[in-house]
Amino acid sequence: MSEPNKRNWMEILRTSTKLGFTSFGGPIAHLAYFKDEYIDRKKWLDDKTYADIIALCQFLPGPASSQVGIAIGMLRGGFIGGLISWFGFTMPSILVLVLFAMLYQSFDLADAGFIHSLKVVAAAVVLHALMGLGKKLTPDKPRITIALAAALILLLYPSAWMQLVIIFAAGIFGWKMFSGLNQSKIQPFPVTFSKKAGIASLSILIGLLIFLPILAKNTESLFIQLFDTFFRAGSLVFGGGHVVLPMLEREVVPSGLLSASDFLAGYGMAQAVPGPLFTFSSYLGTMIQGVTGAVAATAGIFLPSFLFLVAALPFLNELRKRPAFQGVLTGVNASVVGILLAAFYDPVLKSSILNGEDFALAAILFSLLHFFKVPAWAIVIIGVAAGAVLNML
Repeated sequence: MSEPNKRNWMEILRTSTKLGFTSFGGPIAHLAYFKDEYIDRKKWLDDKTYADIIALCQFLPGPASSQVGIAIGMLRGGFIGGLISWFGFTMPSILVLVLFAMLYQSFDLADAGFIHSLKVVAAAVVLHALMGLGKKLTPDKPRITIALAAALILLLYPSAWMQLVIIFAAGIFGWKMFSGLNQSKIQPFPVTFSKKAGIASLSILIGLLIFLPILAKNTESLFIQLFDTFFRAGSLVFGGGHVVLPMLEREVVPSGLLSASDFLAGYGMAQAVPGPLFTFSSYLGTMIQGVTGAVAATAGIFLPSFLFLVAALPFLNELRKRPAFQGVLTGVNASVVGILLAAFYDPVLKSSILNGEDFALAAILFSLLHFFKVPAWAIVIIGVAAGAVLNML
């Protein structure tokens, strides 16, 4: 590997780790933090490429924001770059949740005031991101209409499957409506793996989905059983962390692996830490089988993300050059703005802005982000400190 790529790896590690410690607020907020750091500050990708990556990850099962971070790492530093990006962004919350699983009976953060302050921070960050994405992805009336229709439908019929229906319908509409638009020259992805590697990756994914359940039923190894459970969750669930939780609950609570109260305790803590909500699996694995269980659960739930991205990125790179597919992406990207708008209302806004003090704090934080260009990590610190002061008044 050349020296510049090694330097890229170190840069990816530093940047993703900083994001791993400061990206509070859930998947929609994560996309805002990524845009602020990777696109606006580092300029690793242009806005169009970033939007296309988000569109791709909305199509894929698993944790969309984590997949966006992994994809950016892959484009910057190859497969190892993607692994490093995932490690930096994910490891801080994994470590906290594993530690919490060991100490949770005497470690109760359910009523901690800083958790609510982080939700207010998320509201400001998400609004800032929405305005930026909306300006880029919905610059005309047809695309604004797609975004508003997507938001309205998802607010009226909230579900992961409805989200997929909206994206699919927006893609068809975009194909019909926008394929003839004059597109700016598309910069190709710097993908380091071939289409053959993509096909092999998809084959491995399908093979594991078939083979692991058979192996789990015919072994007494709890490690393999956990890996199978969480691999299926990471492979088959659309909609991110909040959608995967009911599936995991059905897998571990009725079987007696974990009590309902223990499950909910970990879920509350997972809401308070930065990084992806899928790291809740680390807590569950630790509760069931200690650190070994954490390794099985965490590796199982995130491995499909890598396999899906290796399978998809080489083909997306080729398809982006075609006007018809550009039309599809144009429609999908507009619908993503609407999906994020719906998510901004519920759960971000509904769970964060509870009174006038919350609104005032969110407005101040948004102003610092939008007008004074204060970095997102600093907004987290300012928001938590201001929230603590307000609680004392």
